[in-house]
Amino acid sequence: MKFIDELVLTEKRVFIRVDFNCPIKEGKVGDDSRIQAALPTIRYALDHNAKVILASHLGRPKGAPNPDYSLEPVAARLAEILKKDVVLTDDCISDGARKLVSDLRPGHILMLENLRFHKEEEENEENFSKKLAAYCDVYINDAFGTMHRAHASTSGMVDFVKEKAAGFLVKKEIKSFTPLMTNPEVPFVAILGGAKVSDKIKVIENLLEKVDSLLIGGAMAYTFLAAQGFTTGKSLVERDHIDTASRIIKGAKARNVELLLPEDHVVATEISDTAETSIVETGAFKPDQIGLDIGPKTRARYAEVIKTARTIFWNGPMGVFEKKIFAAGTFALAEAVASANALSVVGGGDSVSAIKKSGLADKITHISTGGGASLELMEGRPMPGIKALKK
Repeated sequence: MKFIDELVLTEKRVFIRVDFNCPIKEGKVGDDSRIQAALPTIRYALDHNAKVILASHLGRPKGAPNPDYSLEPVAARLAEILKKDVVLTDDCISDGARKLVSDLRPGHILMLENLRFHKEEEENEENFSKKLAAYCDVYINDAFGTMHRAHASTSGMVDFVKEKAAGFLVKKEIKSFTPLMTNPEVPFVAILGGAKVSDKIKVIENLLEKVDSLLIGGAMAYTFLAAQGFTTGKSLVERDHIDTASRIIKGAKARNVELLLPEDHVVATEISDTAETSIVETGAFKPDQIGLDIGPKTRARYAEVIKTARTIFWNGPMGVFEKKIFAAGTFALAEAVASANALSVVGGGDSVSAIKKSGLADKITHISTGGGASLELMEGRPMPGIKALKK
């Protein structure tokens, strides 16, 4: 797979697939992290006098134009950052868009309107792919967060462009994950949280072949505890995955992997900022109690294991960290990961939000821009976006 700095871009039409799926609040970009992440690639193309065409999705407009999901605020924020005009097309494949692409001059930048205003984007429809491909001489994918999707802009159109490469963000992501997948320094500790076991079955199975310790928290822990016969009150349990959890526990034992589950829990009878909380031991749940964070004993035990690590992968919070009264477990682990003498990789999604809220982001080796993409990479599954660039 080639990278952008291996290609000649001068005066060429360069299509860059970016991930500008930013939160929009009151008509403005609420968090520009994804824009900032793509800047090295965009600036490189502009500095090499390319005609830059940016393409992204935003939200889930369900295959039809919707002003709530227009990229207009994103184009405005990018223009502000670059101190350069960013023209936004009325549609990604309209006659107007084609004219703007045709008139684009070297060193200038154009952004196509939301790709998902057309259902053909997510369907990876060939004719739509060809229309996008016709815009450019060079295709660059710098949208790591969407590389696990076989969509027209990440996979389909690539076959119809002669020169193709990955951008600097994708290069950084792959470089950061490679040591975890190929030759991790031991002890290798994985921390998995979040709501559902079903979302992480494949990644757990793959990690059991690599890690020394697997620490489980979040709501998914209650499916594992239920599989061991413990009462869990009203905590979220995936009843149809109890056998899966049992199989994973047995698999860890067979491979001599230390699989740790919470010993104590912060519980309440409701999820609210004013809920009355208490600490209960595993197995001591009352029928109306919900497990909403790992307790102090578990935090200390997990922190001890993390302290010994040389490689750490973390995906998913330990509780409902969005609410302050259920955030202590997630923040305690963030602190432990940040202070460990280890290569630490945080795999996108809510984990990134938690790390940022903890104020420890600068102490993590790598924070991924793609939650789903990072999990699929850790599963060892071929990603359509990477596969397309390797053809």
